[in-house]
Amino acid sequence: MEVTERPKFKDPKLTAKGEPRASVELKNLHTLWFNTGTRCNLTCENCYIESSPENDRLVYLDVADVEPYLTEIKQTNLPTKEIGFTGGEPFLNPKMADILETTLSHGFEVLVLTNAMRFKPRLQKRLLEMKHAFPKKITMRISIDHYSQALHEEERGPGSWQPMIEGMQWLAENGFQIDVAGRTRWGDDEQELRKGYEQLFAQLGINLNAWDAHHLVLFPEMDETAPVPEITTECWDILGVNPDAMMCASSRMVVKHKGDRDTSVMACTLLAYDQQFNLGKTLADAAGSVPLNHPHCAKFCVLGGGSCSA
Repeated sequence: MEVTERPKFKDPKLTAKGEPRASVELKNLHTLWFNTGTRCNLTCENCYIESSPENDRLVYLDVADVEPYLTEIKQTNLPTKEIGFTGGEPFLNPKMADILETTLSHGFEVLVLTNAMRFKPRLQKRLLEMKHAFPKKITMRISIDHYSQALHEEERGPGSWQPMIEGMQWLAENGFQIDVAGRTRWGDDEQELRKGYEQLFAQLGINLNAWDAHHLVLFPEMDETAPVPEITTECWDILGVNPDAMMCASSRMVVKHKGDRDTSVMACTLLAYDQQFNLGKTLADAAGSVPLNHPHCAKFCVLGGGSCSA
Protein backbone atom coordinates (compact mmCIF):
# COMPACT_ATOMS: atom_id res chain seq x y z
CA MET A 1 0.00 0.00 0.00
CA GLU A 2 1.35 3.46 -0.92
CA VAL A 3 2.17 5.63 2.09
CA THR A 4 1.32 9.30 1.75
CA GLU A 5 3.96 11.53 3.33
CA ARG A 6 2.61 14.09 5.75
CA PRO A 7 3.08 17.74 4.76
CA LYS A 8 5.91 19.71 6.35
CA PHE A 9 5.47 22.49 8.90
CA LYS A 10 1.95 21.52 9.93
CA ASP A 11 2.34 20.11 13.44
CA PRO A 12 4.01 22.40 16.00
CA LYS A 13 5.28 19.40 17.96
CA LEU A 14 6.25 16.90 15.25
CA THR A 15 7.90 17.09 11.84
CA ALA A 16 6.45 15.40 8.75
CA LYS A 17 8.56 12.33 9.62
CA GLY A 18 7.15 12.22 13.13
CA GLU A 19 10.32 13.44 14.84
CA PRO A 20 10.21 15.94 17.73
CA ARG A 21 10.26 19.45 16.32
CA ALA A 22 12.86 21.85 17.69
CA SER A 23 11.69 24.86 19.65
CA VAL A 24 13.45 27.92 21.02
CA GLU A 25 13.03 29.28 24.53
CA LEU A 26 13.07 33.02 25.16
CA LYS A 27 16.26 33.40 27.17
CA ASN A 28 16.72 37.15 27.26
CA LEU A 29 14.50 39.80 25.67
CA HIS A 30 17.36 41.87 24.30
CA THR A 31 15.40 43.57 21.49
CA LEU A 32 11.71 44.41 21.27
CA TRP A 33 10.61 45.17 17.74
CA PHE A 34 7.63 47.22 16.62
CA ASN A 35 6.27 46.92 13.12
CA THR A 36 5.05 50.46 12.56
CA GLY A 37 2.83 49.41 9.62
CA THR A 38 3.21 47.49 6.36
CA ARG A 39 2.70 50.42 4.01
CA CYS A 40 5.86 51.30 2.05
CA ASN A 41 6.74 53.75 -0.69
CA LEU A 42 8.26 50.82 -2.63
CA THR A 43 6.98 47.47 -3.84
CA CYS A 44 10.07 45.26 -3.75
CA GLU A 45 10.42 42.13 -5.85
CA ASN A 46 10.98 39.82 -2.88
CA CYS A 47 9.71 41.58 0.24
CA TYR A 48 9.27 38.99 2.99
CA ILE A 49 6.31 40.90 4.42
CA GLU A 50 4.85 42.00 1.04
CA SER A 51 5.03 45.70 1.91
CA SER A 52 3.71 48.16 -0.66
CA PRO A 53 1.86 51.49 -0.86
CA GLU A 54 -1.41 49.52 -0.60
CA ASN A 55 -0.59 46.86 1.99
CA ASP A 56 -2.20 47.81 5.32
CA ARG A 57 -2.49 44.31 6.80
CA LEU A 58 -0.49 45.75 9.68
CA VAL A 59 -1.87 49.18 10.47
CA TYR A 60 0.11 52.18 11.65
CA LEU A 61 1.09 52.17 15.32
CA ASP A 62 0.69 55.22 17.52
CA VAL A 63 2.49 56.26 20.70
CA ALA A 64 -0.39 54.76 22.73
CA ASP A 65 0.33 51.36 21.14
CA VAL A 66 4.04 51.48 21.96
CA GLU A 67 4.28 53.05 25.40
CA PRO A 68 2.57 50.25 27.40
CA TYR A 69 5.29 47.83 26.32
CA LEU A 70 8.05 50.24 27.31
CA THR A 71 6.37 50.56 30.70
CA GLU A 72 6.01 46.77 31.03
CA ILE A 73 9.73 46.34 30.38
CA LYS A 74 10.56 48.69 33.23
CA GLN A 75 7.92 47.43 35.66
CA THR A 76 8.94 43.79 35.22
CA ASN A 77 12.69 44.50 35.08
CA LEU A 78 13.19 42.91 31.68
CA PRO A 79 16.77 43.26 30.39
CA THR A 80 15.68 44.94 27.15
CA LYS A 81 18.02 47.73 26.07
CA GLU A 82 17.16 48.06 22.37
CA ILE A 83 13.89 48.90 20.68
CA GLY A 84 13.75 48.16 16.95
CA PHE A 85 11.38 49.64 14.38
CA THR A 86 10.58 48.04 11.07
CA GLY A 87 7.81 48.14 8.47
CA GLY A 88 6.94 48.72 5.67
CA GLU A 89 8.86 51.94 5.72
CA PRO A 90 8.71 53.28 9.29
CA PHE A 91 8.95 56.91 8.21
CA LEU A 92 5.72 56.66 6.23
CA ASN A 93 3.96 56.38 9.60
CA PRO A 94 2.92 59.97 10.43
CA LYS A 95 3.51 59.30 14.14
CA MET A 96 6.98 57.82 13.73
CA ALA A 97 8.91 60.83 15.04
CA ASP A 98 6.67 60.98 18.12
CA ILE A 99 7.12 57.24 18.69
CA LEU A 100 10.90 57.58 18.41
CA GLU A 101 11.03 60.50 20.81
CA THR A 102 8.86 58.68 23.37
CA THR A 103 11.02 55.57 23.16
CA LEU A 104 14.23 57.55 23.59
CA SER A 105 12.77 59.45 26.54
CA HIS A 106 12.23 56.10 28.28
CA GLY A 107 15.99 55.53 28.09
CA PHE A 108 16.16 52.93 25.30
CA GLU A 109 18.50 52.71 22.35
CA VAL A 110 16.64 52.56 19.04
CA LEU A 111 17.35 50.78 15.78
CA VAL A 112 15.32 51.85 12.74
CA LEU A 113 15.20 49.78 9.55
CA THR A 114 14.65 52.23 6.70
CA ASN A 115 15.09 52.66 2.96
CA ALA A 116 16.36 56.21 3.74
CA MET A 117 14.17 57.75 1.05
CA ARG A 118 11.73 59.66 3.26
CA PHE A 119 13.86 62.26 5.08
CA LYS A 120 11.84 65.40 4.32
CA PRO A 121 12.93 68.72 5.90
CA ARG A 122 10.40 68.57 8.76
CA LEU A 123 11.48 65.04 9.67
CA GLN A 124 15.15 65.97 9.35
CA LYS A 125 14.61 68.74 11.91
CA ARG A 126 12.97 66.33 14.38
CA LEU A 127 15.70 63.73 13.91
CA LEU A 128 18.45 66.27 14.49
CA GLU A 129 16.72 67.44 17.68
CA MET A 130 16.51 63.86 18.95
CA LYS A 131 20.12 63.14 18.04
CA HIS A 132 21.17 66.20 20.06
CA ALA A 133 18.96 65.30 23.03
CA PHE A 134 19.84 61.57 23.00
CA PRO A 135 23.40 61.26 21.65
CA LYS A 136 24.52 57.85 20.37
CA LYS A 137 21.10 56.33 21.03
CA ILE A 138 19.81 56.19 17.44
CA THR A 139 21.03 53.78 14.76
CA MET A 140 19.58 53.80 11.24
CA ARG A 141 19.95 50.54 9.33
CA ILE A 142 19.66 51.34 5.64
CA SER A 143 18.52 48.75 3.12
CA ILE A 144 21.00 48.55 0.25
CA ASP A 145 20.12 45.24 -1.35
CA HIS A 146 23.23 45.16 -3.53
CA TYR A 147 26.26 47.38 -3.89
CA SER A 148 25.45 47.88 -7.58
CA GLN A 149 22.67 50.24 -8.60
CA ALA A 150 21.38 47.84 -11.26
CA LEU A 151 20.77 44.92 -8.89
CA HIS A 152 19.50 47.14 -6.05
CA GLU A 153 16.92 48.58 -8.45
CA GLU A 154 16.12 45.12 -9.81
CA GLU A 155 14.83 44.36 -6.31
CA ARG A 156 13.44 47.78 -5.32
CA GLY A 157 12.40 49.31 -8.61
CA PRO A 158 13.73 51.98 -10.99
CA GLY A 159 14.66 55.26 -9.36
CA SER A 160 15.12 53.77 -5.88
CA TRP A 161 18.94 54.10 -5.78
CA GLN A 162 19.70 57.81 -5.84
CA PRO A 163 17.18 58.91 -3.17
CA MET A 164 18.55 56.18 -0.88
CA ILE A 165 22.12 57.35 -1.47
CA GLU A 166 21.14 60.94 -0.72
CA GLY A 167 19.34 59.89 2.47
CA MET A 168 22.34 57.89 3.66
CA GLN A 169 24.72 60.76 2.92
CA TRP A 170 22.51 63.16 4.87
CA LEU A 171 22.58 60.82 7.86
CA ALA A 172 26.36 60.41 7.63
CA GLU A 173 27.03 64.13 7.20
CA ASN A 174 24.95 64.84 10.31
CA GLY A 175 26.73 62.28 12.46
CA PHE A 176 24.03 59.61 12.80
CA GLN A 177 25.07 56.05 13.54
CA ILE A 178 24.47 53.97 10.40
CA ASP A 179 24.35 50.28 9.58
CA VAL A 180 23.57 48.71 6.22
CA ALA A 181 21.50 45.64 5.36
CA GLY A 182 22.28 43.79 2.14
CA ARG A 183 20.95 40.62 0.56
CA THR A 184 22.50 37.46 -0.86
CA ARG A 185 19.77 36.70 -3.42
CA TRP A 186 22.08 36.98 -6.45
CA GLY A 187 24.42 34.24 -5.26
CA ASP A 188 27.52 36.38 -4.75
CA ASP A 189 30.27 34.97 -2.57
CA GLU A 190 30.27 36.76 0.80
CA GLN A 191 33.84 37.96 0.28
CA GLU A 192 32.88 39.47 -3.07
CA LEU A 193 29.81 41.12 -1.56
CA ARG A 194 31.70 42.70 1.29
CA LYS A 195 34.44 43.91 -1.07
CA GLY A 196 31.78 45.49 -3.30
CA TYR A 197 30.14 47.28 -0.39
CA GLU A 198 33.57 48.37 0.87
CA GLN A 199 34.19 50.07 -2.47
CA LEU A 200 30.75 51.69 -2.42
CA PHE A 201 31.25 53.09 1.09
CA ALA A 202 34.65 54.46 0.08
CA GLN A 203 33.23 56.12 -3.04
CA LEU A 204 30.51 57.79 -0.97
CA GLY A 205 32.83 58.79 1.86
CA ILE A 206 30.76 56.76 4.35
CA ASN A 207 32.74 55.61 7.40
CA LEU A 208 31.50 52.00 7.57
CA ASN A 209 33.50 48.79 7.82
CA ALA A 210 32.02 46.36 5.30
CA TRP A 211 33.85 43.48 6.99
CA ASP A 212 32.11 44.14 10.32
CA ALA A 213 28.96 42.00 10.60
CA HIS A 214 27.30 44.74 12.67
CA HIS A 215 28.00 47.50 10.15
CA LEU A 216 26.94 45.35 7.18
CA VAL A 217 24.33 42.65 7.75
CA LEU A 218 23.85 40.24 4.84
CA PHE A 219 20.46 38.55 4.90
CA PRO A 220 19.79 35.13 3.35
CA GLU A 221 16.84 34.86 0.99
CA MET A 222 13.46 33.58 2.11
CA ASP A 223 11.07 31.60 -0.07
CA GLU A 224 8.20 29.75 1.58
CA THR A 225 7.83 27.52 -1.49
CA ALA A 226 11.48 26.41 -1.61
CA PRO A 227 12.31 22.93 -0.26
CA VAL A 228 13.61 23.41 3.27
CA PRO A 229 14.37 20.70 5.86
CA GLU A 230 12.47 20.77 9.13
CA ILE A 231 14.53 21.30 12.28
CA THR A 232 14.34 18.51 14.84
CA THR A 233 15.60 18.53 18.41
CA GLU A 234 18.61 16.51 17.23
CA CYS A 235 19.56 19.10 14.62
CA TRP A 236 21.15 21.46 17.15
CA ASP A 237 24.00 19.01 17.79
CA ILE A 238 24.17 17.78 14.19
CA LEU A 239 24.46 21.30 12.80
CA GLY A 240 26.50 22.68 15.68
CA VAL A 241 23.98 25.49 16.19
CA ASN A 242 23.07 26.94 19.56
CA PRO A 243 19.30 27.54 19.97
CA ASP A 244 20.11 30.53 22.18
CA ALA A 245 21.56 32.24 19.08
CA MET A 246 18.21 32.21 17.30
CA MET A 247 16.31 35.46 16.90
CA CYS A 248 13.31 34.23 18.91
CA ALA A 249 15.59 33.50 21.88
CA SER A 250 16.23 37.21 22.34
CA SER A 251 13.49 39.21 20.60
CA ARG A 252 9.76 39.64 20.00
CA MET A 253 7.75 41.93 17.70
CA VAL A 254 4.64 44.00 18.40
CA VAL A 255 2.12 44.49 15.58
CA LYS A 256 -1.45 45.63 15.11
CA HIS A 257 -3.33 43.50 12.61
CA LYS A 258 -5.91 45.28 10.50
CA GLY A 259 -9.30 45.06 12.19
CA ASP A 260 -7.89 44.30 15.64
CA ARG A 261 -8.55 46.66 18.51
CA ASP A 262 -5.36 45.70 20.34
CA THR A 263 -1.76 45.02 19.44
CA SER A 264 -0.29 41.53 19.48
CA VAL A 265 3.17 40.20 20.30
CA MET A 266 4.55 37.97 17.56
CA ALA A 267 7.41 35.54 17.97
CA CYS A 268 9.45 36.92 15.11
CA THR A 269 9.93 39.87 12.78
CA LEU A 270 9.62 37.53 9.78
CA LEU A 271 6.24 36.06 10.69
CA ALA A 272 3.91 38.98 11.18
CA TYR A 273 0.76 37.39 9.78
CA ASP A 274 0.91 33.73 10.85
CA GLN A 275 -1.39 33.42 13.86
CA GLN A 276 0.38 30.35 15.23
CA PHE A 277 3.19 32.77 16.12
CA ASN A 278 0.85 35.23 17.85
CA LEU A 279 1.88 34.86 21.48
CA GLY A 280 -0.58 37.21 23.16
CA LYS A 281 -1.12 40.84 24.07
CA THR A 282 1.68 41.42 26.59
CA LEU A 283 5.36 40.59 26.91
CA ALA A 284 4.47 38.31 29.81
CA ASP A 285 2.14 36.38 27.48
CA ALA A 286 4.96 36.07 24.95
CA ALA A 287 7.60 34.66 27.30
CA GLY A 288 7.16 31.02 26.27
CA SER A 289 9.09 28.87 23.81
CA VAL A 290 8.52 28.99 20.04
CA PRO A 291 8.21 25.81 17.91
CA LEU A 292 10.18 26.17 14.67
CA ASN A 293 7.14 25.38 12.56
CA HIS A 294 7.77 27.53 9.50
CA PRO A 295 10.20 27.40 6.53
CA HIS A 296 11.63 30.79 7.52
CA CYS A 297 12.70 29.33 10.88
CA ALA A 298 14.86 26.80 9.08
CA LYS A 299 16.04 28.75 6.04
CA PHE A 300 16.66 32.19 7.54
CA CYS A 301 17.60 31.55 11.15
CA VAL A 302 18.91 28.02 11.71
CA LEU A 303 20.55 27.32 8.36
CA GLY A 304 21.08 30.90 7.16
CA GLY A 305 22.31 32.36 10.44
CA GLY A 306 20.14 35.43 9.96
CA SER A 307 19.09 37.82 12.69
CA CYS A 308 17.44 41.23 12.53
CA SER A 309 19.28 42.41 15.65
CA ALA A 310 22.95 43.20 15.83
